[in-house]
Amino acid sequence: METELARSSAARAHQLQDLATTLATATDAPAVRALGLQALDAAFAGPHHLSLLQADGALDGDAAAEVVEGLRCCMREKAVLGPGTGRWPGLNAWYLPLGDAQRMVGAVCIQNIVAADDAGREHAQALCALLTQTLDRVHLAQAMRASEAERQRQQVQSTFLAAISHDLRTPLAAVVGAASALQTQRDKLSPAEQARLLHSIVTEANYLSSVTENTLQLVQLTNAAQPLHRDWESMEEIVGSVLARVRGHDPLRRIHSRVPEGLPLIQADAVLLAQLLGNLLDNALKYSCGAIDLVVQHRDAAMEVAVKDRGTPIPPERYASIFQPYARNDRSGQRGAGLGLALCRAIAQAHGGDMLVHARSGGGNRFTLRLPIAAPQPAGELP
Repeated sequence: METELARSSAARAHQLQDLATTLATATDAPAVRALGLQALDAAFAGPHHLSLLQADGALDGDAAAEVVEGLRCCMREKAVLGPGTGRWPGLNAWYLPLGDAQRMVGAVCIQNIVAADDAGREHAQALCALLTQTLDRVHLAQAMRASEAERQRQQVQSTFLAAISHDLRTPLAAVVGAASALQTQRDKLSPAEQARLLHSIVTEANYLSSVTENTLQLVQLTNAAQPLHRDWESMEEIVGSVLARVRGHDPLRRIHSRVPEGLPLIQADAVLLAQLLGNLLDNALKYSCGAIDLVVQHRDAAMEVAVKDRGTPIPPERYASIFQPYARNDRSGQRGAGLGLALCRAIAQAHGGDMLVHARSGGGNRFTLRLPIAAPQPAGELP
């Protein structure tokens, strides 16, 4: 008899050690629950129930109503219930809380037990203590991650707002200054000076319009709960409309496009894709000299649109940060909060694609938009 008890005690101690080791790798509550049920199955004949308290106050799992009531009762009393405990001795189950006096996280029910099995009840309590410790650790880790994410969000928001404020105030001041000079000193200004001030007003107003539009689109895309409204679109037509607009900023005809015939259609928001390509081409015109190539190709079930410039190469360590909304491009001293590229990636990801940047062979940069091509294509519309 003593030998059997010793073996049982050794086996239970070994199980506690193994469970502690296994629980150390658990990173969320469902994983802890699954490991806890496995441990209970190995230690007791059962059946068992392990329920965790949800955010809305409900207990997960599919236990019968009377079992749920027992689980809730042991959580309210913060004590073990059932045979041998002095509480609800008429039950054929132990009800063990998961938690402490400050916080309850769930409860366990072990059915078909023996009232005199003190060692078994103590083992069940030890198992529950390990589960409680792990659940507390998981909860703390999740709270710390949430706190860090919120801190980073606020930091990004503050930096972003500071950059936007600067980018709005500077052109506004220029517009107000030029307009005020025209209003109060127009008769003293030469025609050339008046033309210069009017040009400044138009230029700064256009810049304000671009910053405002990019900001609104970026906020909408990053906070929208609804998916995009997409139609079947032709990339050739989208590129054509963008080039028609950008040509006004490209008097030297630096942009050269290659769009093959017979491309499949894509499911997309044409307005957003046009804004994405417009931002890429505007950046290429602003930050580079020489020819700019716009190349569209169909490869590996994806549509690729590449804008290739001959500007100063972007360092590889900046490939990720350059798409952040507060990242500035320091290559040519141009102003801007980096909204254009941030919006480009947001639009690409909203379409299930992505934006990439790589060094261009022979010098320069290659910005590539990759979009998935949906199948099947609409009948009768393929070229």
